[in-house]
Amino acid sequence: MARSTADYDESDARIRPNPRGSRPRSKDRPAHADAVPGRVVGVDRGRYTTIVEDDTGGHVVSAMRARELGRKGIVLGDHVHLVGDVSGEDGSLARIVRVSPRRTVLRRTADDTDPVERVLVANADQLVVVCALAEPEPRPRMIDRCLVAAYDAGMDALLVLTKADLADPVPFLEQYAPLSVRHVVTARGEGPTAGLEELRSALSGRVSVLVGHSGVGKSTLVNELVPDAARTTGVVNDVTGRGRHTSTSAVSLALPHDPGWVIDTPGVRSFGLAHVDPARIVTHFPDLEPGTADCPRGCTHDEDECALDAWVASGSAGPSGPARLDSLRRLLRSRGTPAGD
Repeated sequence: MARSTADYDESDARIRPNPRGSRPRSKDRPAHADAVPGRVVGVDRGRYTTIVEDDTGGHVVSAMRARELGRKGIVLGDHVHLVGDVSGEDGSLARIVRVSPRRTVLRRTADDTDPVERVLVANADQLVVVCALAEPEPRPRMIDRCLVAAYDAGMDALLVLTKADLADPVPFLEQYAPLSVRHVVTARGEGPTAGLEELRSALSGRVSVLVGHSGVGKSTLVNELVPDAARTTGVVNDVTGRGRHTSTSAVSLALPHDPGWVIDTPGVRSFGLAHVDPARIVTHFPDLEPGTADCPRGCTHDEDECALDAWVASGSAGPSGPARLDSLRRLLRSRGTPAGD
């Protein structure tokens, strides 16, 4: 017989179990006071290869991003903190729970109109622009763009000219003399690459990012600098004069018997600067920047009304003023030309 509602009491009610547990939700995140520091040296489909320092100098730990980081990106060179299994043993996996503030950030965009910034590397000291003097032919505008990106990121720049056995480097270097960019010239031969020891010296004790068009010899240099790197090398297409992409992912490599690191990046055919404010470019020319005080409002520094012409003509910028102004305007124009020129 059916029971009337008067026969029920509160003990008859069944409480649906809480599948998420009985603890109240909280916005507080764990402090992870026991997290150990590490540095990201490789990124591959959501897995991060990190180096955790120890008594032997450091060991490799594979890690994933913790959920509490949300959408926060992790890139090559990031200094991170890890929890979980940080032994580095086969099959172990740690979690990255914190990313330290970045000292420098190297960015690029697909082109000069792309609003999406791509962070290439964090915490690097210098950008090494590798350019062949021949096969393929050098592309000065690409170099200009890389220099702007380096200066805007607060990094030093180093220009490495390869294949000097095929072409005289002097005419090309004259274009960059006003910029006072440090450079190294290398040449191939029967034995080790000429200029390799000078390059080692320039990289010693620093975190250096190598960029350049495919086919310029970047991977060949990396293999000589780090014999265990085994970076794939390629050839230049006889028809297009362009190299084939050989390195497909960026990787951070320790220099042998040196505290320095080199980061080899895939060959690039464009280096967009949509993220760089053109007004900041002139700040990288301290001998010219004071002359902009008399420029009209909104001056692009590449127009008839620009005060820099009078500043340079007066000698205030020194004897190299005309060449320096020409270099500045070349960089400004490169900001408005196709990213791969």
